[in-house]
Amino acid sequence: MKYIRSNEYLVFLYRLALVYLFYAIARLLFFFFNKDSIGDIELSLVLRFFYYGFAFDTTAILYTNLLFILLSILPLWINTGKKYQKVVFYTYFITNALAYSTNFVDMLYYPFSKSRLTTASFAVIENEKNKWELFYTFLGMYWHTFLLFFALILLWIYLYKLIKIQPNSIPKKSYFISSTLLFPVFGLLTLAGIRGGDLATSTRPINILDASRHVTISSHADVILNTPFTLIRTIGKDKGFKEYHFVTQEYIQEHIKPIKEYHRERKKRPNIVLFILESFGREYWGCMNTNRNIPNYKSYTPFLDSLAQHAYVFDNAYCNGWQSIHGMSSMLAGIPTLKVAYTSSPYVKQPTESLVSIAKEMGYDTSFFHSAPNGSMGFLGFSNILGIDHYYGKTEYNNEADYDGIWGIWDEPFFQYMNNTISKKKEPFLATIFTVSSHHPFKIPAKYEGKFDKGTLEIHQCIGYTDYSLKKFFESAQKEPWYQNTIFVFVNDHPNQIYYDHYKQPITAMGAAILFFSPNPELLGIGKSSEIAQQIDIYPSLVDLMGYNKPFRSWGRSLFSSEDTPRAYITDGHNYRCMEGNYIYILDELGNEKGLYKKEDEALANNLLGKEKNSETEEGFNNLKAFVQDYMDRIIHKKLSETKY
Repeated sequence: MKYIRSNEYLVFLYRLALVYLFYAIARLLFFFFNKDSIGDIELSLVLRFFYYGFAFDTTAILYTNLLFILLSILPLWINTGKKYQKVVFYTYFITNALAYSTNFVDMLYYPFSKSRLTTASFAVIENEKNKWELFYTFLGMYWHTFLLFFALILLWIYLYKLIKIQPNSIPKKSYFISSTLLFPVFGLLTLAGIRGGDLATSTRPINILDASRHVTISSHADVILNTPFTLIRTIGKDKGFKEYHFVTQEYIQEHIKPIKEYHRERKKRPNIVLFILESFGREYWGCMNTNRNIPNYKSYTPFLDSLAQHAYVFDNAYCNGWQSIHGMSSMLAGIPTLKVAYTSSPYVKQPTESLVSIAKEMGYDTSFFHSAPNGSMGFLGFSNILGIDHYYGKTEYNNEADYDGIWGIWDEPFFQYMNNTISKKKEPFLATIFTVSSHHPFKIPAKYEGKFDKGTLEIHQCIGYTDYSLKKFFESAQKEPWYQNTIFVFVNDHPNQIYYDHYKQPITAMGAAILFFSPNPELLGIGKSSEIAQQIDIYPSLVDLMGYNKPFRSWGRSLFSSEDTPRAYITDGHNYRCMEGNYIYILDELGNEKGLYKKEDEALANNLLGKEKNSETEEGFNNLKAFVQDYMDRIIHKKLSETKY
């Protein structure tokens, strides 16, 4: 160790450990300041929250201390000098004190907001002209909290200065070589910590939603989180959410009808099994392309195509987002993604009426199955926000022998696990499964190599494998007593690899495949519809088919009712787009009309804006504006659980 700057590194780690210590103190204070809002928590649970909070603290601490870390590990001989260490000291405390102070603001603001501060929180005072007057008033009212903050900072400084860096006593050459070699090691560790613990490509960096995966009570997630983290993770994420005032509430009520109500009678509640199929783009399903005249078309879904002969098929549907979590929020909660995903926004932790909440109100047992490591993709967190009773992931499956080595348990065995699990449940039940095997790097189990058509894209054999796994599932499920009283739904989360030119167009590229099936003709008929449909129609359709007769919030429509206008919000992440009637309408973020295309112009090649104007196009643009206005209003003002205008 005499040739490595071990003293410097130990002092550096000590200083980082101090940050963790004071974040832990802030978490404890946050809990005690807000016990009335959060509720009593057993000591064992509090300790668990500290454990889970470590990953969120790590992300915030490493982000905040990037400059301090860089200054501490640079291979510079002057590192131990007094002037250099003074720069390190001020860098450390200016950045940390600023970040740390936000926790104390949150201690006081939380009873009013009921959530950790995010960048969206500043919208409250964005247009206030007396910000400094408000700050001084706030300071006067809560002087004791600010005094506590400064006392902790003084204690922090005292502890920081207790252990000092010793002057260099190793050869310059050894110092430089060892520092240079260890520099990328610290860099990789920092990057892994910022992401949430690893560098795996199969996971995404942790966000606010991930805290909810560890709790069943929403407020408990706020104990796990810290305010610097929620601010960092929402920088720019609220920019896609803003209030609009295009039309009147009466117009919204008449034309968008965000509050739906159906009156189907059911003597017995049907079970619901919803398959959200990873990357199962509409292009791959033969039953979705019989009317499209695609040259040399080939299907990779023989089982689903056979099932379609006894099902209700919607072959002109569209995705309401471009990521897996967007699909989950669209299907289960009827919340599409426009510019910024709701699930990664500062607004996600709010009471939300959904297929889940309605099913629970009707006495359903609710489950979510996802064979990846628990919490992957944010599904567990969002499941808890929606109130799903049971989450079954790789942990519950508990058999590494069936792990694909990257994403999760292979679809075939996991489908059988789901069948065995729901077969033990009391009816009625709502079970949702998010499949995993049709995903990059597009592997299938070794025992099936050569069994499925490899087609022209890497994903094709994976589509065939999952389709085969569905067949095996039905062979088992049809032997169960619950099978006859069940409605099955199949829908893709988003498209993936594209081969045919038809699906390389802006609109068709967002194609969704929706299929409803029941072995009981009393629950569901057989047919095919080419009316415009979308993923958010799944939620109201199932609410209708379940026999729920009360008002509920939904921007989609029941595909089995003729009461509402067929439309699809086909987002591209930049503009607001809607297909309705004979046209496709496009607005920019300000509500300016940017595009008008014939419905058949799926390549968006011929913009008719300024060339074609009639009563239908005028109403179409107003309808899109009305939807965007209501969408933003309900999300920003936390009205996703309201069933009134």
